[in-house]
Amino acid sequence: MAKLSIKDLEEIRNKVKKTAMLREGISNAKITVHMGTCGIAAGARTIMNTVIKIVEESKRDDIIVTTSGCAGFCSKEPMATIELKGEAPVKYSDLTEDKIRRIFDEHVLKGKIVKDYALVIGSEREL
Repeated sequence: MAKLSIKDLEEIRNKVKKTAMLREGISNAKITVHMGTCGIAAGARTIMNTVIKIVEESKRDDIIVTTSGCAGFCSKEPMATIELKGEAPVKYSDLTEDKIRRIFDEHVLKGKIVKDYALVIGSEREL
């Protein structure tokens, strides 16, 4: 196993700090794109690139963008989870660039869940 460098440790610290920012109230939203092998094969890289682009275009600095591994719903990939401050996370499935843009506009910016694309809310409770 390779040794961790100071730079590696700083990157880990920054990732943890961003996650804590949502809990501590500094950030208002977190978008997690699921990037397991199944997600990548289904187009998650395109979704991630689109998310990064639309967050940059919005000029909002209170939105965290991150990745995770497989969410366990391989047949529903590509997927993303939206977490707004003080609300249960919502997992969206079968995403396209147009769908993630709509989710960003309606859910992330306006707080309205896009039920057409939502798979589960909270602890995998079906909508």
